[in-house]
Amino acid sequence: METLKRRHPISQTPDSPPPKYSDTYEPVPLSDDHYPSSAILEKEGKTYKAPIKHNKTIQFLIKYQHTIAVSLLTVLSCWTRFHLIGKSRKVVWDEAHFGKFGSFYLKREFYFDVHPPLGKMLVGLSGVIANYNGSFGFESGKAYPDDLDITTMRVFNAAWGVMLVPLAYGTARHLNLSWKSCVLAASMVLFDNALLTISRFVLLDSMLLFFTGASFFCLAGFRSQRQNPFSLKWWSWLFGLGVSLGCVLSVKWVGLFAVALAGTYTIEDLWDMLGDLQMPKKTYFSHWLARGVCLIAVPLTIYMASFAAHFHILSNSGPGDVNMGSLFQARLNGSAFRENPLEVAFGSNVTIKNFGYGGGLLHSHPHQYPDGSKQQQITCYSFKDNNNQWQIRQPRRMSNEPAPTHVDGEIQFVKHGDVIRLQHIMTKRNLHSHPINAPVSSKHWEVSAYGNEEIGDVQDNWRVEIVQDVFDKDATQVKALTTRFRLRHVYLDCLLTSRNVVLPQWGFKQQEVYCDRKAKPNDHYTWWNVEDHRNEALPPAPKNSYKSNFFEDFWHLNVAMWNTNNALIPDPDKNDILSSGPTEWPMVTTGLRMCGWDSKTVKFYLLGNPSVWWPSFLSIITFSVAVATYIVRQRRQIIDMTPDRWCKFTSVGKLFFLGWFFHYIPFFMMGRVTYIHHYFPALYFSVFMVPFLLEHFLANASSKTRHTVYAVVFGLILANFAYFAPFSFGMTGDIKNYSNRWWFNSWNLIENRN
Repeated sequence: METLKRRHPISQTPDSPPPKYSDTYEPVPLSDDHYPSSAILEKEGKTYKAPIKHNKTIQFLIKYQHTIAVSLLTVLSCWTRFHLIGKSRKVVWDEAHFGKFGSFYLKREFYFDVHPPLGKMLVGLSGVIANYNGSFGFESGKAYPDDLDITTMRVFNAAWGVMLVPLAYGTARHLNLSWKSCVLAASMVLFDNALLTISRFVLLDSMLLFFTGASFFCLAGFRSQRQNPFSLKWWSWLFGLGVSLGCVLSVKWVGLFAVALAGTYTIEDLWDMLGDLQMPKKTYFSHWLARGVCLIAVPLTIYMASFAAHFHILSNSGPGDVNMGSLFQARLNGSAFRENPLEVAFGSNVTIKNFGYGGGLLHSHPHQYPDGSKQQQITCYSFKDNNNQWQIRQPRRMSNEPAPTHVDGEIQFVKHGDVIRLQHIMTKRNLHSHPINAPVSSKHWEVSAYGNEEIGDVQDNWRVEIVQDVFDKDATQVKALTTRFRLRHVYLDCLLTSRNVVLPQWGFKQQEVYCDRKAKPNDHYTWWNVEDHRNEALPPAPKNSYKSNFFEDFWHLNVAMWNTNNALIPDPDKNDILSSGPTEWPMVTTGLRMCGWDSKTVKFYLLGNPSVWWPSFLSIITFSVAVATYIVRQRRQIIDMTPDRWCKFTSVGKLFFLGWFFHYIPFFMMGRVTYIHHYFPALYFSVFMVPFLLEHFLANASSKTRHTVYAVVFGLILANFAYFAPFSFGMTGDIKNYSNRWWFNSWNLIENRN
C-alpha cells in the first residue's frame, strides 16, 4: 500500500485546454502528511483525498496561464528584437537591395526585382514612418547618413519578427498542445539566434516568416472549428487563412509552399467528407465553394492587388523599365517613348523588343561567335544600351548595290509585307542569317551581324509581317509600341526568334537569337515591336496614344520575374562564401557573414541556435520513424494507443511534417543559388515537432519526469541563445575574440585558428 498512487483531477477553467493523457492527474501518496485526516474521505470502500484548494493568486494564475505566458513571451520578443537594433550604422547584407527598393517607392520610380512587391512596399512604408526621402543609394557596407533614421526602419521590420512568437504560441494551443508545449514552441522561436538576427534588419524575411506563421495559425484555427462548419468562427478562420496565404505569396514566391500545405490539408479534408454518406450533396458543394472562394479567389485577389498598387505607386520612369512591355513603359512619367513618332518609316532609328514574356531588346556588340560563322554576335539584352539601336534601311538588291535610305526624298512608311534591312548603328553591320546551326538552339539557323553598307547580300533582307495592333485590328502600317510583327528571313523562310535561352559566358549570359525554321504563327517569341523610335522627319505621337492593359502587364512582369529568378544560378568559376546548399542547413554546419569583417565594423553572423535546430531536425526524423514503426506494429496486431490518440498523433504531426517538407525539399530541385535563410520557414514548422513529440512520448511518465525533461530542453535553448547572442546583437573588435564560439571548421567565422 505504501507504493500505491491515487490520482485526482486538476480543476479546469474555461480558458484551460482539454485534458491530455496523464497531464490532468497528479500522483498523491497515501502517507502525505500535508492533509489533515479529515480530508480523507471514504466512499464505497475506496479512499479518496479531497482536491487542493488553491489561494486566489494560484487560481488567477491557472485561469489566465495562457494570457500570462503569451504576454511575457511577447515582451521578451520585443526586447530581443529591438535591443541594440541601431548599433550598426552601416548597410548590412541585403539591406543594399531592399532598402534601395523601398527608396524607389518613395521616389515613385519603376524598378525590377525577382520578388513580388508587398514586402518591398512595406519597406517603403517604414521609410515614410522614418521621414526618409528616398535619396540614399543603400550601397553595400556604406555608412548611413545622419538624416536617415535607419533605427526606425529596422524597428518596423523587426516588429514582424516580434509577432511571430505569439503566433507560434497560438498555433500550438489551437492544435491542443499542453501549456508547457505551447511555451516551449514559442520559446524555440523566441530564442533562435538565426530567426532573431534576420528580423533585425531591413529585409523581407521577417515579413515572410510572419505571414507564413499567420497562415499556419489560421490553418490550425480553422482545423479547430471543423466540428462547427459555416459558423462565424469557421468563416473567420477560413477567410483569415486566405488573406494570410495571399500576403505570404505577395512577399516572396516561397509562399507557394504555404499554399501547398493549406491545399493538401483542404484536399484531404474534402476527401474525408466525400466518404460521409450522411452529408447532403448541397452541403458538400458548399464546402467546395467556401474553400474555392477563400483559398483561391481571396489569395489571388490580394496577390494581384499588390501588383496593382505597385504599378500605381511607381508612376515614374526608372531603372526597371526595360523589363516591362513597351506600352507599359510609354505610360510612365518621364519616359522617352512618349515622344516617339507614331508611324515607323525607312530611315528611322529604332530599338526592337521581343514580345515574348521576359523578352529583351535586339542587340549586337563587337564580339564574334566562337564557332559557326564566327561573325558578330546577335543577342537579346534586358538593359538599355546604345548597342540596342538599329536603323531601318532599304533591302539589298540582287546586284548587291546599296539601296537608298529614302525613295525620291519622300517618307516611306513601313507596311505589312515590306522587305527591310536592319543596320546596327554602332557597328554598321546588318542583321543577317544563313544556313549555319545556332550556337545553343542548334536545330535552328544562326543569326549574326554581317557586312556593312557596301558589303552584304540578300541574306540581310527580312520581310515584315504584322500580326496585330493593340488599337487597330486592321493595321497595315507598323506603329511604334502598338504593332506586333514577325521578321521573316526572305531567303531562308525562317522567323527571327528569341526564347529566353541564355548564352554561355562568351555571350555575356545574354539571350540567344536565332532563326526558327518551324515556328508556329501564334508563338509570341517570334513577335517583335518597335520600342524606342527616332526620326527627325516625323512628328511625335499625339498625347494618350499609348495605354497598357493591367493583366498583360501583370503577366509580363511575373514571367520576367520567373525567368530572372531561374537565371540566378551558381557561378562555377566564382567562390561564393555566402551561398550554401540544403544539406548544410538542418544541422547548422554553415553560417553567413552579413557584413564586412574588419575590426572596425560591427559584425553580424547569421547562425542558428544548435539547441533549436538539431532537436527540430531530429524530431522530424523521429516522427517519420515512429509513424512507420506504429504502422508495422498495428499490422502485427500490436496496439500501442487508442484510435483517438493515434488520430491526433498522425493528423497533428502530419501538419508539422508536411510544413517542413514543403518548405525544405524543393530547394534540392532548384538550380538557383541558395542561402541559409531559405531554410527558415521550414525550421519554423519543425520547431513544433519537438514539444509535440515530447508530449507524446512522456504521456505516461510522472509529472516530475515531464517537468525535468522540459526544464532541461528549455535550459539548453536559453544557454545556447545567450552563448551565441553576440552573433545577433553585433560583435565589435577583432573577430578572434569570439574564437571560443567557433565550433566547426565549416563555420566561416574566422579565416583560420592560428
